[in-house]
Amino acid sequence: MKNEAPGINLTSPAQVREWCQQRDFHPNRTLGQNFLIDRNILDAIVDAAGVLPEMRVLEIGPGLGVVTAELLRRGASVVAIEKDHRLAAWLGESLGRDERLQLFEADALEVDLDTLLAAGFDAMVSNLPYSVGTRILLDVAMHALAPRVITVTVQLEVAERLAAQAGEDARGQAGVWLQRLYDVEIVRVIKPTCFWPKPEISSALVHLIRHDRNPLSPEESARYLELTRHAFMHRRKQLAAALRHAPAPLNQETAVIQEMLVACAADPRARAEELDVAQWCELVRLWPDRKEKV
Repeated sequence: MKNEAPGINLTSPAQVREWCQQRDFHPNRTLGQNFLIDRNILDAIVDAAGVLPEMRVLEIGPGLGVVTAELLRRGASVVAIEKDHRLAAWLGESLGRDERLQLFEADALEVDLDTLLAAGFDAMVSNLPYSVGTRILLDVAMHALAPRVITVTVQLEVAERLAAQAGEDARGQAGVWLQRLYDVEIVRVIKPTCFWPKPEISSALVHLIRHDRNPLSPEESARYLELTRHAFMHRRKQLAAALRHAPAPLNQETAVIQEMLVACAADPRARAEELDVAQWCELVRLWPDRKEKV
């Protein structure tokens, strides 16, 4: 079945271009407006998310509605957030009669996530805008009410950082944060020609599934973010040296940090990217309380 809104096949490059020309609409690169125009990739996105009838799905940055229409076709209920006024108006015109669609014209970075996510979503499925995709993904995924399943397209370089394992060059702060909460998988690489306008770089389809293998208390969770943030700011340094100069009262003496690294089964000379998530969590649990003096 074609992916269609009234009067337009959203996976037809010619029809998408014609829609823009007729309305004098120029996709905004600053907003990351690269419309998905490939049917196979569309199917891959929704298939990877495991969308079933009656699922509640959050979509951020629906654009012309290519993913939205497919989610609705498969029987899901969709809450879509679109920042661009003209695209939001089009979505209301083309898909708004479907009672399973709730459309909000808003900037996802300014939405009250406590209120939004309190509605309860089974999944988030989005072709995220390049410009703010990582921030949106982290804001949603790290929220206490985050969906169990998140399936998104992002820049390939971003995807590689999110999925990188301990010891890999692409390992970074965002990946360490996400992997504490989710299993992260790159499903497939997406060529620039699958979008219009064609971006300059490749994208990737990333699938995240929530897990609870690394439980931390609220205080430990905050410390996890602080320690990893500071460590990756100084990733060329050994951890013991980098964290010795962390802001007080987080900082500790080098010898103390090295002892804790050994207790985590890590090399005392390790750098930030060399620890796996379990070792980071153990380090956080061992870290002396802020009120203690070492």
